Amino acid sequence: MEKVIHPNRLRVILAERNIKNRWLAGQLGKSEMTVSRWCTNKAQPSLEQFIEIAKLLNVKIDDLLEPYNQQ
Repeated sequence: MEKVIHPNRLRVILAERNIKNRWLAGQLGKSEMTVSRWCTNKAQPSLEQFIEIAKLLNVKIDDLLEPYNQQ
């Protein structure tokens, strides 16, 4: 079974708010490479990390996720 990755909108939200990956990485105690991989959807944060990111960026978790269309 192929692993399905549901993209996040982290890159979009950071760009809209003019926030750098470096800042987010520092706030989360993660490397810039990790945040970069999240922004390009090569990897995804854990649920706990999504919650922390939402708090830091003052957005709802739903805002961080692409709409999911189940077919």
